[in-house]
Amino acid sequence: MANHSQFGFQDASSPIMEELVEFHDHALMVALAICSLVLYLLALMLMENLSSNTVDAQEVELIWTILPAIVLILLALPSLQILYMMDEIDEPDLTLKAIGHQWYWTYEYTDFKDLTFDSYMIPTTDLPSGHFRLLEVDHRVVIPMESSIRIIVTAGDVLHSWAIPTLGVKTDAIPGRLNQTSFITTRPGIFYGQCSEICGANHSYMPIVVESTPLTHFENWSSLLSS
Repeated sequence: MANHSQFGFQDASSPIMEELVEFHDHALMVALAICSLVLYLLALMLMENLSSNTVDAQEVELIWTILPAIVLILLALPSLQILYMMDEIDEPDLTLKAIGHQWYWTYEYTDFKDLTFDSYMIPTTDLPSGHFRLLEVDHRVVIPMESSIRIIVTAGDVLHSWAIPTLGVKTDAIPGRLNQTSFITTRPGIFYGQCSEICGANHSYMPIVVESTPLTHFENWSSLLSS
């Protein structure tokens, strides 16, 4: 959950988000090294006498050609690794379908019979004490912890986007098209997200709430809703 004056990411709750945070720190260190080098060279130019030999500088040209290539490789390799990890979906334990509407979500648990519900934001006037304004819903998505979850995302009217920052998940919901992604929650908890594609007047009022629970609690919840 994000806090006021927070400068960092939310606590990672999935392996993918942990990798994304590590890559962010890696890229930030590379950028810091580049900025430090540029500032050092600028200071050197201001304090030292400049060389008038600008015609033949093969060593300098070699350095400023090879060095950016090395920097790009240092950024590209971990980036490609994470991209392939995010696209990998191998025998999920549970498949969930999310359908975006103006302005609510419909969820279908395709592994269960008749387990479908709509999820609307709870109005501020009806919000119980201690709950988060503009983030709570009347029906949460419940998933088993430490299980591979595949989510299929689409839309019934306009473009939407299903996003949970703490899980590192953001998938576009496009009418007539099925997009999919997968994630694993590493701890129990309640994770909040919002539609991340401008979809109309009430775009800000279609939150997403995912509740990660132990497997036994999920089985009890699913059997209760299916009955």
